[in-house]
Amino acid sequence: MNIDLTGRTAIVTGGARGIGRAITLGLAELGADIGVIARNEEAGHAVVDQVRALGRRAEFRRCDVADADEAKTAVDELRTALGGVSIVVNNAGITRDGLLLRMKDDDWTSVVDVNLRGAFNVTRAACKYIMKSQNGRIINITSVVGLIGNPGQANYAASKGGLVGFTKAVAKELAPRGVTVNAVAPGYIETDMTAAIDDKARENLTKAIPAGRYGQPEDVANAVAFLASDLASYITGHVLTVSGGMAM
Repeated sequence: MNIDLTGRTAIVTGGARGIGRAITLGLAELGADIGVIARNEEAGHAVVDQVRALGRRAEFRRCDVADADEAKTAVDELRTALGGVSIVVNNAGITRDGLLLRMKDDDWTSVVDVNLRGAFNVTRAACKYIMKSQNGRIINITSVVGLIGNPGQANYAASKGGLVGFTKAVAKELAPRGVTVNAVAPGYIETDMTAAIDDKARENLTKAIPAGRYGQPEDVANAVAFLASDLASYITGHVLTVSGGMAM
C-alpha cells in the first residue's frame, strides 16, 4: 500500500531544519502542499524552494509559536495562501539543559512556552480549518525524554510529557469530527543538536539503544507520513516511539 497525500495541505512548525526539514520534504514528496513555520528565515525560504522544486505549493512564515497572536496570524495566512489546512505537525522545540538546582526561571519558561504552549497555540488556531477537512490530522513531535525522563532536562521532559497529555485530550475532543491526533516520540536522532554531544557521552548513549545506533531524521518523517495518511485513519491518541527500542 502506497501513501498518497496529493491534495492535502500540511503546516509544519520548526519545519526548516533537522527533523522538521525531513518531515517537510517527506510530506511534499508524497504529494502534500506545505506551509512552513520557523524562526530561521534563511533556512525557511531554502526548504520552501526545495518543496517547490518537487512541484508542490509551499509558503513560509516566520513565527515564534510561543506567541499566540503570531501563531494565529501565521496559520491564517498559510491557510489563505495554500487554500486550506488538513494536516498540522507540531515539531517546533528547543532545549535549555541544566540540573534542576541550578535551572533559571527563564530556562524553564522558554522551553515550556515553545514546546508545549507553541503546540497549543498552533493547534487552536488551525482547529477550525482542520475540522472542515475530510481527513484531518494533528501530529505532535514529543520525545522519549517525555516518557522516561533524563537528568538535566526537567524542563524539556515536562514540556514533552505535557505534549503527550495534550495529544490524548485533543484526540478525544476531535475524534467525533473525524480528526485524528497522535504523537511521535523520537529517541536520539542525528541532528545538529545531537552532533554537539561529545564522543564519550555518545558512546554511552548508543549502548542504551537496543538498535545500537542513532536514528535518522527520515525515520521520524516516515512515522509522521504514516500517521498523516489514510492508512492510519483508525489510530488516534497514540504515541509512536521512534527510538531504536530505547523506550521499551
